[in-house]
Amino acid sequence: MTSREGPEHMSAAEQFAVQEVTPSYWRVTFSNGAINLVDPDTVEQLAELITRIERAPDLTVVVFRSAHEDFFMAHWDMLSDTARVASMSPAASGLHPYADNMYRLARVPALTVSEIAGRARGAGSEFVLATDVRFAGPRAVLGHFEVGVGSVPGGNPAGRLARLLGRGRALEVLLGADDFPADLAAAYGYVNRVVPEDRLEDVVDAFARRVAGFDKVAVSGTKALVDAVTEPPVEEFAAALAAFFRTSGRPENSARVKRLFDAGLQQPDGAERDLGRHLGPST
Repeated sequence: MTSREGPEHMSAAEQFAVQEVTPSYWRVTFSNGAINLVDPDTVEQLAELITRIERAPDLTVVVFRSAHEDFFMAHWDMLSDTARVASMSPAASGLHPYADNMYRLARVPALTVSEIAGRARGAGSEFVLATDVRFAGPRAVLGHFEVGVGSVPGGNPAGRLARLLGRGRALEVLLGADDFPADLAAAYGYVNRVVPEDRLEDVVDAFARRVAGFDKVAVSGTKALVDAVTEPPVEEFAAALAAFFRTSGRPENSARVKRLFDAGLQQPDGAERDLGRHLGPST
């Protein structure tokens, strides 16, 4: 993805490349390995980025994008260091840093927009649900497969999806553990709308520039009022992550997880392409 304006700050270790297009408009591009997995480094770097967004005095809009056309954020890295995750110190909110990120990202003063080209399941879906506006390309796929491997989703998608989609559709997404292609996701309200692939970047950029041109006080004040009636309370995030820690990695689900890895989980091809099918009864 090309940079049109402004300085870009990135080093080899960074997963979030920030392009300050103007003082009021930033674009952030996520890149982490072959399929953009979310891992402990992501948690720490996202916390730093959220603080940076909160402290930018003129920032009005942030667009999140992916460096990989097939994967926006695939999901949590199921081979990551669980001891490192468990030992992370609580954030100022009292939440574990992963939950704190999902809670704080939705409440930054700037409007946040996800430009979803590719797959966003599990933790990737939790990330886009924490952003304010979601535009999807026609090949985007969203979903939550955690129940299919024996875990309760940890980033409180239950709270956000229930508020966005209604109870029945939220349960369909979470308990069906299936893939939701872009058109169906839009019909359900999971994303705002689907934009043709060759226009996605331009449509998102035009929307972001429009909002960035407005008065920040008016934008952030309006967003805060919407948040007050739509955002889950902090207690939900603590409960969701606690449920995830209690349920993930249990031995009774190890055979199903092994089958998924044998089928190409966390690889660019294979199970990651159509994970919902691989979780079905035919597996």
